[in-house]
Amino acid sequence: MNNSKKIVVFSGSGISKESGIDTFRDAGGLWEQYDVMDFADIEGWYKNPELMMDFYNYCRTRLKDIEPNEAHRILAELEKNFDVTIITQNVDNLHEKAGSTQIIHLHGELTKVRSSDNPGMIWDIGYDEIRMGEKAPDGSQIRPHVVWFGEDVPMIQTAIDVVKTADIFVIIGTSLNVYPAAGLIECVKKKVPIYLIDPDDVNCSDKRVIKIKAKATDGMRILKNMLCEK
Repeated sequence: MNNSKKIVVFSGSGISKESGIDTFRDAGGLWEQYDVMDFADIEGWYKNPELMMDFYNYCRTRLKDIEPNEAHRILAELEKNFDVTIITQNVDNLHEKAGSTQIIHLHGELTKVRSSDNPGMIWDIGYDEIRMGEKAPDGSQIRPHVVWFGEDVPMIQTAIDVVKTADIFVIIGTSLNVYPAAGLIECVKKKVPIYLIDPDDVNCSDKRVIKIKAKATDGMRILKNMLCEK
């Protein structure tokens, strides 16, 4: 690895969409009768933990057969020439499957669970299902290791510290609407180039931003060529 240049990547759901990970409403109508906040907010856990458990068991089981796409793989390949750290909003493990080695999961990981009482008591379960009544070592109910709305984001300070070290900052597949994660761009040092890959118009007023209006796979091909030319 050539450590002379530090690339920090901030990825969102757009990079995983081309692998087939869409919103829960795309699951054959299975979850369509529910509001997204039933699965994304801590209040949903308090109101109906069984429903939350079923949903994340479904997502975890489905993830087993989903493969990373070219955008994930190009990011992994960049480690041959750059020091790359990925900060992701995604709870899937596609960056890991692609071979990236430095990944910060801001919103948790589907393949892990934790204690309901102790946020630091986390362990890997792979693609296994979890059930109500299953206990953590501290005696509390096991829950998905996912950061829901209404909860703290434990890794945000770690992410901020990494962003401050970037020589190149890349944003891919995120609308920059979910805070505190969206505020990471404000931590990028002056004169550091910022590349934004998204097929849609993203509201970003930072004059350093070089916009690549393309889906994740096409955008990463373009960015790879741009970086290799320099």
